[in-house]
Amino acid sequence: METAKTELKKDALIVIGGAGGFIGGALTRYFRDQGFTRIRAIDKKSLPEWYQRTPGVECLCMDLSVEDNCKRACEDAVEVYNLAADMGGMGFIERFRVECLRSILINTHMIESAYRAGATRYFFSSSACAYNTDLQKDPNVRALKETDAYPAMAERGYGWEKLMSEMFCQEYWAERGLKTAIARFHNVYGPFGTWDGGREKAPAAICRKVIEAKDTGKHEIVIWGNGDQTRSFMYIDDCVLGIDRITHCDDLIATPINLGSSELVSINELVSITEKIGGIKLNREYDLEAPQGVAGRNSDNTFIQKILGWEPDTSLAEGLAKTYAWIEKQYMDRKAGKRTVS
Repeated sequence: METAKTELKKDALIVIGGAGGFIGGALTRYFRDQGFTRIRAIDKKSLPEWYQRTPGVECLCMDLSVEDNCKRACEDAVEVYNLAADMGGMGFIERFRVECLRSILINTHMIESAYRAGATRYFFSSSACAYNTDLQKDPNVRALKETDAYPAMAERGYGWEKLMSEMFCQEYWAERGLKTAIARFHNVYGPFGTWDGGREKAPAAICRKVIEAKDTGKHEIVIWGNGDQTRSFMYIDDCVLGIDRITHCDDLIATPINLGSSELVSINELVSITEKIGGIKLNREYDLEAPQGVAGRNSDNTFIQKILGWEPDTSLAEGLAKTYAWIEKQYMDRKAGKRTVS
């Protein structure tokens, strides 16, 4: 298996859509740390709102749902990584399905622009929300294999957009010879991620709630649903390494693959781990009317282990401790009136 370090020249132009966001920002820094000197980072947010800014990177503020902007973004690109999407945690996904569906414009224009620009590889960030929801009705869910996306019954809005965009990637390889890579992310978390404001995912939201409870002295926490819902959560460092390895494996061209941890936990267990990190025990209140998604979802990593001889392996306790520490600093900085990432 070849990696970006051995296959790409250090001055090859790498384009990253959604680089002002959590995963895109981490991927930008990852490639810069690998020694790549030409990286073009694009996001529709203004630069002060980017989650991370990496020195020496060309940064463009453009809406990639607009075709002309995609053409500009992909000029002279050797590799294109599309992580741009309008999305967030389950609260956002369930309430703003139209916004999630409109992200199909981004991938449609980006993959065509990458192809026309002569790019050699194109990466698309898909999601476990593409899987058949009928297989996710029990918290004691069996881990999802890549083949479980069909017969299709994806998460409404967000999941269907991902499934259709995967098909674009497969057909651009079959018909036009563009090497595409497709990773189905399973709940990515870590420092520099969204932790407040409505788009945050469960690990960050729970960290914030525990930190807030400690700070205010109100030792209570509201949990969405009954807390029995199960998920696996992947640490950001595993995610960016996985993107690199998947994109540069020719055995995975145009082949959707799980990229996630196989460590299954309930939301109640997630809260308990976070309480232990924070050194506090909270009274739990359950909001049964809040968005909570499917009952259970886990990543079957048989395929990625077979092809890459690797899988995400940062334990939830280890990754959550780092995430908690970062969010706690953000929380305290905001309280002190300093500018923070939200």
